[in-house]
Amino acid sequence: MKAIVYRDYGGPEVLSMAEIETPHPGPGEMLVKVEAAAVTTADWRLRAAAFPGVLGPVGRAMFGWRRPRNPVLGSAFAGEVVAAGEGAAIPTGPVLGFVPGRAHADYLLVKPRQCIVRRPAGLGAEEAAALPFGGLSALVFLRDVAKLQPGARVLILGGSGEVGAMAVQIARAMGAHVTAMASAPNLPLLKELGAEEALDYRRHDVAGLGRRFDLVFDTFGASHLGEARRVLRRGGLFVPLNFGLREMLQALTNVLRARKVRLHVSTDRAEDLERLVAMQQAGQLRPVVGQSFQMAEARAAHALVESRHKRGAVVLRMD
Repeated sequence: MKAIVYRDYGGPEVLSMAEIETPHPGPGEMLVKVEAAAVTTADWRLRAAAFPGVLGPVGRAMFGWRRPRNPVLGSAFAGEVVAAGEGAAIPTGPVLGFVPGRAHADYLLVKPRQCIVRRPAGLGAEEAAALPFGGLSALVFLRDVAKLQPGARVLILGGSGEVGAMAVQIARAMGAHVTAMASAPNLPLLKELGAEEALDYRRHDVAGLGRRFDLVFDTFGASHLGEARRVLRRGGLFVPLNFGLREMLQALTNVLRARKVRLHVSTDRAEDLERLVAMQQAGQLRPVVGQSFQMAEARAAHALVESRHKRGAVVLRMD
């Protein structure tokens, strides 16, 4: 089968198309013919070993010190189960899911208890592949980390990105009042997704907004607690998707702060993905595919993601 592989860390040029062995499902495993898979910020960071801050040595220890242990990237995918081992949860049919790599290939082996659910009729492969990465992050951070309540006032930074676009919609579905920031061309998208106020980050400084929020959710790495506390009410939360040593130290001293930072590394559970699919089917959530590429254009897809100026999700089509 064909796959996009990388044998060394580096820029998009380290990616290439290669023929690798097609896996075969064992007991409880499923073989998925991949139709589409997202290229995420996690894929870019793994490819380049661009682990934020003090997490560099930890990332290298986990994923390969000198070169990557897993040569095939890709976590969020959509496709069809074409073969299954005894006891597999989904014998055949359309699916979407989130796994720790190897989805940028013609076929993907999904192991027992990994995050995979049935894909409903009417949800296309590209849109389905755009759902898990941003959707799972936004759902877990808003519901479980921030414990968002109806009526809360939320500021979402990076509102047009893969996580931000989902966060705007999920926060609205949870009954929050949403202000979102992005670049000027993406402000109409923020309004379409449900933001009550859409602000151009080049024209508006977070610290100078002149209003108070219960939550500042930074999906982009655009702010810090010192800035966010100037717009947070007393008892409010600053929740950064990406964090380093500074935020870790701040979280350790939360008990001393009137405005707190809360950190988390999201987990990927099938029941949460089922919830996202239910929201999509109910019209509360729509995946945003900013641009799609053919499998052979993987380098261009990675370059767009690494530019940090993408809109919604970037998707590879396994034609």
